[in-house]
Amino acid sequence: MADKDEQTAIDAMSFEDALKELEEIVRNLESGQAKLDDAIRSYERGAALKRHCEAKLRDAQVKVEKIVQAPDGTVTTEPAEKL
Repeated sequence: MADKDEQTAIDAMSFEDALKELEEIVRNLESGQAKLDDAIRSYERGAALKRHCEAKLRDAQVKVEKIVQAPDGTVTTEPAEKL
């Protein structure tokens, strides 16, 4: 049940908050000071945060529109091309 609650909490995070926590986890793991069990839990949470950030970026990309000018001078928008 804790995993579901943890994922629900991650799903509610903003991109910026999730990225900040992910960066902190990476710094802590890179320091090598965490106990093995703690490092594994941190890695798992980091992986979930990474997936969340990637999903937020994909959602934002879909919403981005580009401005185009037609030959007659009118200005409209259309969905941006996927990368």
